Amino acid sequence: MQAKSLGVDPAMVFVAHPIQDRSDDELRALADAALPGIVQRLVASQAPG
Repeated sequence: MQAKSLGVDPAMVFVAHPIQDRSDDELRALADAALPGIVQRLVASQAPG
């Protein structure tokens, strides 16, 4: 991964692909399922130390 070679450790959340052929409802469901992981990484990035 390019980030590792650059010395960066980004917080990432992956969603199932393909995306482009999903309906609006399917995209909302993917977003809803990803939200807890996104919030967890945001909170962890704010933790001291």
